Amino acid sequence: MRYVQLRAFHHVAISGGFSRAAAELFLTQPAISDQVRKLEAEYDVLLFSRERRQVTLTPDGEKLLAITRRLFDAESQALEFLAESRALRSGTLRIVADAAHHIVDILHAFRERYPGVTISIRAGNTESVVANLMSYDADIGVLGDPNPSREFEVMRLNATPITAFVGRDSPLAASPPLSLAELARLPLVGREGGSKTRRRLEESAAQVGVELTYVIEAEGREAVREIVASGLGVGFVSEAEFGLDPRLVTIPIRGEPVLMEETLICLSERREAKTIRAFLDLARAMSGDGRVQTPKPHARHS
Repeated sequence: MRYVQLRAFHHVAISGGFSRAAAELFLTQPAISDQVRKLEAEYDVLLFSRERRQVTLTPDGEKLLAITRRLFDAESQALEFLAESRALRSGTLRIVADAAHHIVDILHAFRERYPGVTISIRAGNTESVVANLMSYDADIGVLGDPNPSREFEVMRLNATPITAFVGRDSPLAASPPLSLAELARLPLVGREGGSKTRRRLEESAAQVGVELTYVIEAEGREAVREIVASGLGVGFVSEAEFGLDPRLVTIPIRGEPVLMEETLICLSERREAKTIRAFLDLARAMSGDGRVQTPKPHARHS
């Protein structure tokens, strides 16, 4: 087995084809195909299914890709370490966040300190954030209440209660705080199943013997906001994520607060990567050594 063979396999797998891999590596397609063929022949294994000009990974190919992702990420970290003297003058930091506004202050400080680093931010729920980190498609995640795992480095940002909200023109707009049992009798608009906000709310409701059902389920926070703003039901969001929207009014939930904890998260094996370490160190310094910061309840929007 040679390095060039693994590199050829890895780029074909992540790019989805021999031609694209050849372009990325500045090689010819026959050269890439030859390296992959030799790797398969030497170990008597089929890594790609080649049918009707489509290239897909076999089960063995999927397993090898999981290994080569770690291999080439380690190589990238080694190069970053050797180039440490460049002091983060370049590079890319990829963030997937369930709510990017939790890190706006950190982003401002990071950009001022490391203006040469390009930052990309994508939206996702808890499940997609974790999936992107596990597949090495993101460097840092922002999500609520992660399940403890030795695979991840976790830094707590803050914790805020979940609140209900309705459209300003709704008959409920002037409602006093409602209990979960009272909310359960109303038409509810819920996030998709992978949403941690929804999961935390349902767990708290179950503890007091209440079952929440939804007349509408929508993927993404913005979709829920638009549906609720149109008058079709009651939505839920953490107070920190409510923002300023004149179309909407909050209804506090009466009883024990249902808290949403926001965290920064990265793979433990990648925490020493230069850009990741710099971002986490800055976030830790800004948030008081990573301790949970619980903001005071917001004034009700009306």
